[in-house]
Amino acid sequence: MPNRNRLFTLLLLFSLIVMSAPANAAEEALFLNLIDGDSMWVEYQGRSREVRLIGIDAPEWGQEYGTKAKSHALNFCYGKQLTLEFDKGRKDKYGRLLAYVYCGKRMLNEELVRAGLALAVRYEPNVKYQKRLERAEKEARAKRNGFWLRGGLKQTPYEWRKSHRKK
Repeated sequence: MPNRNRLFTLLLLFSLIVMSAPANAAEEALFLNLIDGDSMWVEYQGRSREVRLIGIDAPEWGQEYGTKAKSHALNFCYGKQLTLEFDKGRKDKYGRLLAYVYCGKRMLNEELVRAGLALAVRYEPNVKYQKRLERAEKEARAKRNGFWLRGGLKQTPYEWRKSHRKK
């Protein structure tokens, strides 16, 4: 029986540690400016910070639908207090914050995908809402929203960036 009690104690201890670990807390930020459909500047913790939206890839500035994606994001954010929700990784290799961006209960990442103005793209390890974003893309395709009206983009934003690299 001592081994059974030890196992129970370890499981209880593990459960308490997991339950007491802070959730990926949502934090307030003030919208400052948009870079493009999936990147923006916010005031966060007293500093101006660049935020990249998790789980999506929107058309780039100069790419088809790039202006529409940026305009949609601007209408969502302009003059508003935003909430940033972080996933497992808080920053990318460029030092940008990685977040799900909310205004009230609406998530910008999801709204852009549902409008057919961004693709749902898996970026490990930040996949908390991946299925939700994929459902939004499926819905946009079915309703032929945004670029899905034409069957999609000529190039994905990733392909477009590769073919338009600055020399």
